Formats: sequence, structure tokens, C-alpha cells
Amino acid sequence: MNGRAANYDKFPCIAMPAPHAEHYWQGWPAVGRRLREAVAAGGWKQAVVAVECYSGVFAEEVREGLRAAMRPDLLLDSARALKPPAEVDQLVAPYLGGDDPVFGRWCEELELADFFDAAGAAALRGELTGLPAGVAVVIGPGASWLAPDADVLVYADLPRWTGQLRQRRNEVPNLGAENHALKAALKYKRAYFIDWRVCDRHKLRTMAQWDFLLDTGRPGEPRLITGEAHRVALRTASQRPFRVVPFFDPGPWGGQWMKEVCDLDRAAPNYAWCFDCVPEENSLLLGFAGGRVEIPALNVVLGEPALLLGDEVYRRFGAEFPIRFDLLDTIGGGNLSFQVHPTVEYMRAHFGLPYTQDESYYILDAVPGGCVYLGRRNGSAPAELIAALEAAQAGGAPFDDALFAGRFPARRHDHFLIPAGTLHCSGAGTMVLEISATPYLFTFKLWDWNRLGLDGQPRPLNLARGREVIQWERDEDYARAHLVNQVTALARGDGWREERTGLHASGFIESRRHWFTHPVPHPRTGGVEVLNLVEGEAAVVESPTGAFAPFVVHYAETFIVPAGAGDYVIRPEVPLAPCATVKAFVRPGGPIPTS
Repeated sequence: MNGRAANYDKFPCIAMPAPHAEHYWQGWPAVGRRLREAVAAGGWKQAVVAVECYSGVFAEEVREGLRAAMRPDLLLDSARALKPPAEVDQLVAPYLGGDDPVFGRWCEELELADFFDAAGAAALRGELTGLPAGVAVVIGPGASWLAPDADVLVYADLPRWTGQLRQRRNEVPNLGAENHALKAALKYKRAYFIDWRVCDRHKLRTMAQWDFLLDTGRPGEPRLITGEAHRVALRTASQRPFRVVPFFDPGPWGGQWMKEVCDLDRAAPNYAWCFDCVPEENSLLLGFAGGRVEIPALNVVLGEPALLLGDEVYRRFGAEFPIRFDLLDTIGGGNLSFQVHPTVEYMRAHFGLPYTQDESYYILDAVPGGCVYLGRRNGSAPAELIAALEAAQAGGAPFDDALFAGRFPARRHDHFLIPAGTLHCSGAGTMVLEISATPYLFTFKLWDWNRLGLDGQPRPLNLARGREVIQWERDEDYARAHLVNQVTALARGDGWREERTGLHASGFIESRRHWFTHPVPHPRTGGVEVLNLVEGEAAVVESPTGAFAPFVVHYAETFIVPAGAGDYVIRPEVPLAPCATVKAFVRPGGPIPTS
């Protein structure tokens, strides 16, 4: 592990500026009191409070907490007006891909209103308007749709990752469903393709009207901030470097490297992934005078897309964060699955998405014998490779990777490019910084080394899909010539040099590596940039114009520099200490993805 100190910050936080740092209330008594004050300040004879809940929020806890803390004259549950679960199941079925255990189609047509029964919604609205005086509160998904003219609007929010953990523990169903006991992977699939898309569209429409945001991530510990403070937080984040809160997950192939470098639980069997820049699922910590609030990092993407992404990236991708960084640990672990990603054409035809997961493996660390599988072995016949995979999947002889798969030794700072359609796998003994486009669900596993998942069941293989997208011309010779360490010197200055390291020309992401012992300038490319400190204990990101406060990053930490932050400079925290960063950004002037 190169003897590195464990200085990785697992809980990065954005300090709220005054006076909004005071806009914070914690615990149900304080939350209820503040909402009562908001109602009283309006001077309404009859007031309606709508508490909209994101999918995965414990709506019952919110309801009971506010029942005791606010003592409303009328308390209604939005779920009363939902369509029966069987009807909701029928509504969402076209997007679930039938019996496919992994893949479906993104739902772009349904709205939250489609999940409600017209008669039930009318009856609930009648109860709200029928209260002659006092405070009426409606809580749950769709509360703000049922009460569009609510006097006070509260958004009870939750990062997707927290929702996924609740799905695994069978604590929450899908939107409008009664499927607590459904296999977690199937609940995740339904949330990914339907629930989150529907809720995010509704969130975006209402965000500017939120009077308050309620952080519901910690059961029994609600944290309330004003909607104004939330909007200030999004604008603050979009004009300075920041990190999202990383989350770590075990896996059947997981390793031991991150335990030491990221200071994780040494008693855990392994850690396979660190998702340290997936704004769709990561959270963002905000520091207030009284404590910290955790919100979805996606809120920055939805709330300040132009400042965060830059005008051209926003024009091309909409309010979607197109770059993903994560860590894959196989040191002391096993091989990832042997896999392939779908081509752009396949993504459009089968999943309705405009781009695919072109990616690369940047090697942060490796032990002797560490390797990366890339392309098919020279001379191997495609038909024989597929036949061997089919036989292995049917319970026959294990797939002979030595006969069919290209294999390359992996060393620190190697960079392996993996355009869609390329056979690949991170082998045991490597610590990978994975840089990719964002539609990260779409991996076709072809072989998983005859092992079980953490649930004790075989992980789904996708050979039928994978065989349709493999680019057979990409053998070892092709990989060596086009996909391994494609480094081009670009520029140098006093104590620094810049190199292009990828990604492949077929994708839309460019990556650059900077080696430096002195401050290195980073003039903007026009869009958001994502970086990782791949060498050195710590570095400082600064604005040459003082546009933001100096920002310290540590080894292996991924950070985002929004377009709104302007030009920046990175220097070693300790003068003259050797450092290196890898940076990814959207290549300017590319095509606009269309479905």
C-alpha cells in the first residue's frame, strides 16, 4: 500500500455562508415548532402544509413526528389517494423489461400524478379544503401535487444511496407498490428506471417553491433548513470545488486496499467499490451553525445545471452529470466479472438512452501479478469464445480466460482505455480509478468466475446481450496499439507538465494528467471538470482571482470543479512535494446526444 497515511476525508462538507448558516433546526420538537411559526407568520385562518416525500423516505416516521410536534387539526396521508398497487404495477410494467433481472427502459413519460387515483385525489383534496379553520398537513409522495396551493411546502429529501440501503433491509417499497420483501436488486431496478426519474422531474418543478427542506436520512434525527438556505447551498457548491460524500460497498471480488488508505472498518470482509463521484446517488454534506445536513448531490445538478456543468455541457446533456469516477479494489481480492458495455446504437435501440458507458481504468496501485484483461486473445475465434462462455454458463467447464482473453500486467499510473464493445475485466491485485460516462448500470457480464454474489445467489450474466455488442476486431494487438497507455505530451511549465492520457476517441470524455511540484494552472475547458489526486499526500486548489477559498484534497480523493468556479490552480500542500492529478472533462464541440 506504499505506506501512505490514511488522510482520506470520508465526510467532506461545504460550510454554509452567513446568515443562512443559522437556518437550521434539529429534532421533531424543533422542526414542528419552526413549521408552526411559519404558519403563524402567514396569518392564515386555515393553512395547508404539504410535506412532499422522495421515494424511500420513511413517510410514516415523518407523519408521526409531525403529529406530535405540530398537533395539526387535520393530518392526511397522500398514499390514501394512490392507485391500488396492482394498477401501479401494470402502469410501470412497460419500463421493466419483462423478466430481465437487470435491465429496463428509462421512464420519461410518466408523471407523479399518473400514480394517483382521480377519485381518491379528489376526496383527499375535499378534506383539505373542507377544514373551516386550523392547520391541515398532508404528507407523502405527491403531497405537493395533491395540495398545489399549499401555504407551506416542505420537501422531505433522501439521497438515492440511503434509499438503496433501505431497500436492501426490506424497509421501503417502490413508489406506489407493496413490495417490501421483493429482492433488493429488483427494487433497485424499478427505482432506477422509474421511481427516481418520476420523483426527480417533480422535484425539479417544485424546488424553487420549497419553503423548507427536511433531511430524513437519519431515522429519529430530522434536520430542517429553509428552502432559501438550500438554494444558496446549491449556488455555493456550483461556484467552488467540492466533493460529494463517498460511499463504500463490499462485493464478491472486493479487496483490502481501501481499508487502509481510506481508513475503513478493518473487520469488514472487503470493500469492492468506492463511489466517490456519482452525483445521481451520492450525497452532499452542508455545514450549518447547529449541525450538518445531508442532501442529494443530484440537487446541485437539477438546481444549478448551467453553473455546475457549463453552458455547452448543459446544452448537450441537459440536467445530467455525464462523468463518473469510482474506485475498484481487487488488492487482496479477486477478478471483476469478464464483461462488455453496449455500443451507443444498442443503448438507443434497447434502453432509450443517448450515450453509453465508455470508460477507462487508471491504476492507482497494483501488487506484483496485478493485471487487466482487455480485448480477446490474439488468434482466438469469436465463435469458440462464445461457445466456451455458453458452456461455462450452462455448468460445463469454467471459461478459459488464458485461451480467450487478452491480459496485460498492471502497474501504478498505467491507463487502460475501454471504449464500449471492448471485452475487459480488472484482474485481482489492482486498485483502479474508473473514469467513465455516467450510465453505469449498463454492464453486460459474460463470466463471473463460478462464484456467488453476497446474497449467496449467482450474479446475473448477460451473454445474450453481450454477444451482440462485442467488437471482435479489438484483440491484444489492437489493445496494445490503441488502448494501453496512450500518452501524449501536451504542455509544460515551471515545475509541471501536462499529458493527454485518453479516453478513447469514440467517446466524449477527455482525460489529462498533470505531474507537478509547483503550482500548475488549469484554464477552463468551458465545462465541469472531475479530478482525482493520484500521486501525493495532499494538494490545494486555488482561484487566481480569489473567486473561492483554497480547497484541500488528499490522495485518492475525487473532486468536482464546476464551470462556475472559473480558472483554477493546483499546488502541492507541502512545497515541492511531487503530486499528480488526473482530470476528465467533456470534449468541447462534440455532438448533442439525442434519443
